[in-house]
Amino acid sequence: MTLVRENMTSLYRQIADTLQQEIAAGHYQPSGKLPSESALEERFSVSRVTVRLALKSLTEQGIVERKQGKGTYVSGKKVAHGINVMRSFHESLKQQGLNASMRLLAKEQIPTPEPFLTLFEMARSLTFISRLHLVDNEPIALGYSHFLAFPHALSWEETEQEPTWVLLEKATQNAISRSDIAIRLDFADKALAEVLGIAKNSPLFLLERTSWFENGQCAENSRFFIRPERYEFTLSNG
Repeated sequence: MTLVRENMTSLYRQIADTLQQEIAAGHYQPSGKLPSESALEERFSVSRVTVRLALKSLTEQGIVERKQGKGTYVSGKKVAHGINVMRSFHESLKQQGLNASMRLLAKEQIPTPEPFLTLFEMARSLTFISRLHLVDNEPIALGYSHFLAFPHALSWEETEQEPTWVLLEKATQNAISRSDIAIRLDFADKALAEVLGIAKNSPLFLLERTSWFENGQCAENSRFFIRPERYEFTLSNG
């Protein structure tokens, strides 16, 4: 793009208009993140002040949102999760080309909680893991998973990197054939708020998933507490 270099006001408005057109055309899919200030400065051959004025204009219009230390994102950009496809939470993020990662917060053997005794056929203990899911290093969900104890010790590294379904299928040599999903509204308590970087009592999606092996045995129960401002559920009938 060639800018008409009449004055600073004209320049920043031209840049803002160009970025707005690109946003409308979907140029910043799938993460919704715009180029850095330095990249925009180089692209348009303008000063950092002019770039910031352009981004400020877009922010005031509600077109983008600026996150301290993380960059500028298209407002309302959502991560989509197709609930009609059998795919793990982490794999759903990766399939969209997102910079998705997991951070393992806890991994331990625990006595089976009473609500899970029937589900796991009266097993005495379960493996419990807690993982933070991130996109572009920004927390998007906190997941809690319970499943039967493994015959071998899970390393911290593989538990942090591998989706739960992959861990289970590797360990048991048994494929997961079904998952039941329930989605409801919840609110962040103090612990959730601190981990997800949100205010206490903020609304959250709560996705609860119970998965089953081909032999009918329960594979796992997982609960995902999800920040709703960048997440949506989709269902295709096609």
